[in-house]
Amino acid sequence: MSQNIFIYGTLLHVPLLGIVAGYAPPSENALLEGYRVAPSGRPNWPVLVQDPGRATRGLLLRDLSEDVVDRMVHYLGAYGYRLVPCTVQARGLPVAARRFTPEAASRVDPGEWDLTGWIGGPARADIHAAREVMALWGRFSGEDLKFRLGQIEARAHARVRAEDHPAPHRIATGPAAPQVSVLSRRDDHAGYFFTRSYELTHATFAGGPSEVIRRETFLAPDAGIVLLYDPTRDRVLLVEQFRMGPFARGEALPWMLEPVAGRVDPGETPEDCVRREAREEAGVEVRALFHIGSCYPTPGCSSEYYHVYLGTCDLPDAGQGQGGLDEEAEDIRTHVLSYEAAMELLTSGEAQAAPLFLTLMWLQAKRSELRGAA
Repeated sequence: MSQNIFIYGTLLHVPLLGIVAGYAPPSENALLEGYRVAPSGRPNWPVLVQDPGRATRGLLLRDLSEDVVDRMVHYLGAYGYRLVPCTVQARGLPVAARRFTPEAASRVDPGEWDLTGWIGGPARADIHAAREVMALWGRFSGEDLKFRLGQIEARAHARVRAEDHPAPHRIATGPAAPQVSVLSRRDDHAGYFFTRSYELTHATFAGGPSEVIRRETFLAPDAGIVLLYDPTRDRVLLVEQFRMGPFARGEALPWMLEPVAGRVDPGETPEDCVRREAREEAGVEVRALFHIGSCYPTPGCSSEYYHVYLGTCDLPDAGQGQGGLDEEAEDIRTHVLSYEAAMELLTSGEAQAAPLFLTLMWLQAKRSELRGAA
């Protein structure tokens, strides 16, 4: 049975609506009286709130098929929205329709939600995320996607960073016409992390396309990493926690020493991320950040990208502590080590995480400079 749907907020952006609906459905202007569109706690996300005397301008999509409505329910259900009946004014007449509203009470910020500001800001990332969400239509319900959404959105923001900040290519310039043609792609595994299979060809250095390549890629968002260093006391702080990679490889003791690290969340910069993670994992406030570098740790099989820093801070005497967030199932032990003890990790073989190697070697090169400025 066909349905009339009143849309507002981000779905008024035609590129997003086309991804969600599967095409650009015909629409007409409509008013929902007694409501305004306000920004909510989620950055740049709209929510309808009752406001007598106000009216929300949106679009009425008439006679949508069940499949199109189901696509919209799938997408907005992942964000915690459901359909409710409403009456809107279109062409000067009342029309029975349905609209999306949050399932649970949402935080409402003052003012009016700004479509133009959203288009000029996070829309690109939200569109990338929508493509991932809609690729899973028919495999999972919107409800089932909720726990996956954080990773989907973080990967979308990572994609925008990759588009906006390409690496310099002075030596590795690629073939003369560096084209990649994707023949097919599928998210074979879509859990907390995703695994995507590609069939593609790429330009070769000899000219012409390569053979068809079939590869799986582990999809992960950007991560922020920071080695916490007290230049006055000449100490570093490392975290110890259980790690799935060493466990899956067969390590007898899959607990590793690492710098503080975490996912770059949607809406934050890598610098914001490492400052937040230092507070959450170690209870430490970073004074100054030094960018060591940004890099792919495993470019042959993963999209994960590291933003690596050293952060100066005040550390206690050598010893152990506890850190991490319960809601993220983090069980973390912190270790404050002297500079000499930290360097011994490189030669003893106990340093097994690549970021620990990278950050300690950078500290080794910059230690005198950092201590002199303290």
